[in-house]
Amino acid sequence: MKILRAVPVLSIALTLGACATSGDYPSLAQRPAERVEGTFTPEQAAPVAPVPITPTADLAARLAENARQAEAAHREFVSAVPSTERLASGAGAIGTDSWAAAQVALANLDSIRSRVAVNLADLDSLWVDSTIEPGPREAIGSVRSNVEALVAEEDAVLARLRGRL
Repeated sequence: MKILRAVPVLSIALTLGACATSGDYPSLAQRPAERVEGTFTPEQAAPVAPVPITPTADLAARLAENARQAEAAHREFVSAVPSTERLASGAGAIGTDSWAAAQVALANLDSIRSRVAVNLADLDSLWVDSTIEPGPREAIGSVRSNVEALVAEEDAVLARLRGRL
């Protein structure tokens, strides 16, 4: 009984196997029409200089305000440094009143520095926006560089004072 069932399956398999081995099939090698011939030289495009975009009046006012706020906070920082240096130089052991006073003065400098850093963050946001979409990068970049220099200067002072404590 099982042999009778296997006969049709075997005959189909032999028939299909014979189809696969007989006949003349085209080669899978590359045909002449598929070959690339010749050389191509791209046309030299003239470099296009980016057109500087002037900031809008609103953006110019925002940049000026950011710069003004950062410089005002930096002046406050610079004026608070001598008293903080004096307190840091006179600080005693950890936990003493003089050490605590120096820590409070240092925290005050940190607070002032954070106001400058907030302006830098706003400028960074404007910078990223002008990078994604065409914008007045030069105007934003110059103000941003100035504020970034102020933050770097303040960071150096804070690191020096923290080293004393």
